[in-house]
Amino acid sequence: MKKVIKECFQMIVVPVLLALFCSKVLIVNANIPSGSMEDTIHPGDRVIGSRLAYLGKDPQRQDIIIFRYPDDESQVFIKRIIGLPGETVQIIDGEVYIDDSAIPLDEEYLKGIPEGSFGPYEVPEDSYFVMGDNRNNSHDSRFWEHHYVERDAILAEAKFQYYPRIRKVE
Repeated sequence: MKKVIKECFQMIVVPVLLALFCSKVLIVNANIPSGSMEDTIHPGDRVIGSRLAYLGKDPQRQDIIIFRYPDDESQVFIKRIIGLPGETVQIIDGEVYIDDSAIPLDEEYLKGIPEGSFGPYEVPEDSYFVMGDNRNNSHDSRFWEHHYVERDAILAEAKFQYYPRIRKVE
């Protein structure tokens, strides 16, 4: 009987504990519910993010992050970082300008031609301005009551898509 209990423990309890440890400390498993990040990530895709990505470095512009939605922290969103702490972000005719630059941000990953003018937004310290890659179909920092994602709300940096195909998320 002791042998059976030991085998059950090894086959069930150890893997469950290992999975819980990984999901709480190492990774975030995200299901993509909307088309706001198309063509980079599509609805129904499954993505793994690294919780350790920002231990030794700060998030960078164009990183894709998984975070708690500022207007309802029970929801988890995935978007791309556009504005960094202390910067001013302005969108003019769909083009993103940082700190009154005359040259718009180079965004090869965008789906379609973005429309609209928004801002300016002054990004607070320890916060980020985020937008979806499918700008014309993205509920992002431009439209939220609380426009910025605080550093503490970032859960992970998206790293890999594992369903329906395996690839690096960029």
